[in-house]
Amino acid sequence: MKSQITLVLISLCLMPIVLVLADSRSFSIDYKNNCFRKDGKPFQYISGSIHYSRIPRDYWKDRLLKMYMTGLNAIQVYVPWNFHETVQGLFNFAGDRDLEYFLNLANQTGLLVILRPGPYICAEWEMGGLPAWLLQKPNIILRSADTEYLQAASDWLAVLLTKMKPWLYQNGGNIISVQVENEYGSYFACDYNYMRHLHTLFRLFLGEDVILFTTDGNTDKEMSCGTLEGLYATIDFGTDTNISTAFDRQRRFEPKGPLVNSEFYTGWLDHWGDKHAYVDTDKVSKKLGEMLSMGASVNMYMFEGGTNFGYWNGADHDTRFRSVVTSYDYNAPLSEAGDPTDKLLAIRDVIKNFRDIPVGPLPPATPKFAYGFVTLQKVGNISSLLDTLSPQGPVRSQYPLTFEEIKQYYGFMLYRTTLPRNVPEPTPLISPLNGIHDRAYVSVNGVYIGLMERDTALVINVTGRQGDQLDLLVENMGRVNFGSYINDNKGLLGNLILGNDVLADWSIYPLDIDTAVANGWLQSAHSRSRMEAGDGPMIYSGTLKPTGLAWDTFVKLIGWTKGQVWINGVNLGRYWPQRGPQQTLYVPGPFLSATQPNNITVLELERGPSHSRILFMDRPQLNNAGQKT
Repeated sequence: MKSQITLVLISLCLMPIVLVLADSRSFSIDYKNNCFRKDGKPFQYISGSIHYSRIPRDYWKDRLLKMYMTGLNAIQVYVPWNFHETVQGLFNFAGDRDLEYFLNLANQTGLLVILRPGPYICAEWEMGGLPAWLLQKPNIILRSADTEYLQAASDWLAVLLTKMKPWLYQNGGNIISVQVENEYGSYFACDYNYMRHLHTLFRLFLGEDVILFTTDGNTDKEMSCGTLEGLYATIDFGTDTNISTAFDRQRRFEPKGPLVNSEFYTGWLDHWGDKHAYVDTDKVSKKLGEMLSMGASVNMYMFEGGTNFGYWNGADHDTRFRSVVTSYDYNAPLSEAGDPTDKLLAIRDVIKNFRDIPVGPLPPATPKFAYGFVTLQKVGNISSLLDTLSPQGPVRSQYPLTFEEIKQYYGFMLYRTTLPRNVPEPTPLISPLNGIHDRAYVSVNGVYIGLMERDTALVINVTGRQGDQLDLLVENMGRVNFGSYINDNKGLLGNLILGNDVLADWSIYPLDIDTAVANGWLQSAHSRSRMEAGDGPMIYSGTLKPTGLAWDTFVKLIGWTKGQVWINGVNLGRYWPQRGPQQTLYVPGPFLSATQPNNITVLELERGPSHSRILFMDRPQLNNAGQKT
């Protein structure tokens, strides 16, 4: 079967054709000859996925140039809805969110674009790219013809697709095709009315000429629920899949047209507690060569993964909740820091056999620097800093409210109540409905007693006297991005029970730590903590002195447990070396100042070290197995 497909594709796509006029731009599917045509000529794309939302704007050009010099003629780009509409009705396309600037850089570099605007993208991104404010509607059915969901998605697409239309290839831009939804066959709803609605919207805003496509996993069920007449069906699979079998499956759903693997996996994601993912370079290059020999168009996912800065990491939920790590290195051809790897060189050698690649050397790795140790000072615990971290004060409620109900979508909230009676003996505090989403750091009268964790630690013993202050600092570890559990509310989702008592009369503090850090409020605060050093949620600060350099570096928190790091007001993401595998956080050079002190803030959630030092290294450590959970 493989040889038959190969001969048919190569012979037909190389048949002489009547050329279109030189000034006419077109990109289309030739169903008769089973190939794409660009300006009337047969075309095979060799593409790589890159996420502008995971790379600092200052490095977009560097990464795109490295992809071009590897021999790629296209890139594949997700658009995370929640990255641009964090608050409903307020759209942000500035700075690191300037999608059109990114498209323009790709165009100047010579790269075509395969656009994947969702509205759902998965991508191991928070809630699969869907904005958390959708969950204010408690019974909303996401990714379906649910009226409220459709209205919100339609409003978003009206804004986004209007911006994208001038960038279509036939309009003078570089977008050659646009995906509708994403791997919809993997979702339980299987709602064809929803897909038809999206199809209509995309045609309304983008016109009739652009290629609209779907991509789904390599099973009949996924292809059945994810495909729709009028949308070109493509497939995705990795190195352990039989290529002929996979493309035969695509052929059953799309009998004519080009063979397309929209996600050929060069690596894989990491969860906290996993080993660092590894996909063999020889397998990647061998399978890539086989697909290209068949005439297939291939997109490599990822070509560079980048970083889940801030709170943007997603999570999976199969038998339990598993949060994705901060690094999205993905074992990809370009590392998290954008450095060429042996895998990239192997891929480049394969591509040379199928197209002329640009002459000249690959751009080098960005310079790295080991700035050494920095000692931090304790600023205070969360309780002592509430006026700074939650200046609007608490929301009062008889029973707990979720993050979404309070419109605090990411980060942390503090839930506070008092013990209803004397508890002289250790008494279980229970979340009976597994309602801790996702981790709660528990203290009584300012003394840290331990944590409760979704799916794994739903009970903690408490002692105290009637009226003692009970605090739970609850952390959102990232919403589920794939499967049936993407309706992933955060916070305390139900009542907590102490012995036989349902706890009530809560004061709930939304914490805006990022604003406090960005405004320098925590740098100037004095230590007011009543806790012993290292116990429970604690904020530390310090400065990295200027060296005359602003080069990439990697911060390692030796002896620290779990938390969050900011540098010059930028949230680098989560650290959790005790669980691993990731041991360092990537600090891009553009986040640093070469001439001014660099402000560092650390929120340690469990237990800091006695030395209070962090280390800036010139290389990452992503592969320590840590603590399996």
